[in-house]
Amino acid sequence: MSAAGGAGAPAVLVLNGPNLNLLGVREPHIYGVTPYEGLTASLVALGAALGLEVRCAQSNHEGALIDLLQEARGWARGVVLNPGGYAHTSVALRDAVAALDAPVVEVHVSNVARREPFRHHSYITPVAVGVISGLGVEGYALALRALAARLAPSPQGA
Repeated sequence: MSAAGGAGAPAVLVLNGPNLNLLGVREPHIYGVTPYEGLTASLVALGAALGLEVRCAQSNHEGALIDLLQEARGWARGVVLNPGGYAHTSVALRDAVAALDAPVVEVHVSNVARREPFRHHSYITPVAVGVISGLGVEGYALALRALAARLAPSPQGA
């Protein structure tokens, strides 16, 4: 898991599901050419600029993703989650997201609504605060910005 950010900065988990380690290699006409390592490095840097400590993780295994979400309950103030194909199949992953006390933004690199019918339903969407789909890897940056805005201290007297 990679991380950066200042001491005391709100911590955010960026969690990627199956096959996302193949970004930049797998079906670049759908998922783009940005490699996974480049994506995570850019998110850690953006997080630091936004005042967030960003920790990135990826697994191809459903149980490992659930374990990471459960562990995040102890430290994460927000989560950016790209569940990959598990969005459409995993009630267990949905339940792990629902158990979090932190806001979760669901991200999909491709526009799942324009793809195969089995991709049109996500078990994660009903328990996420928002969904970003179809904007490529830029969706992750938008999700981090949204979480930074949600986690920013409210002005005194507001």
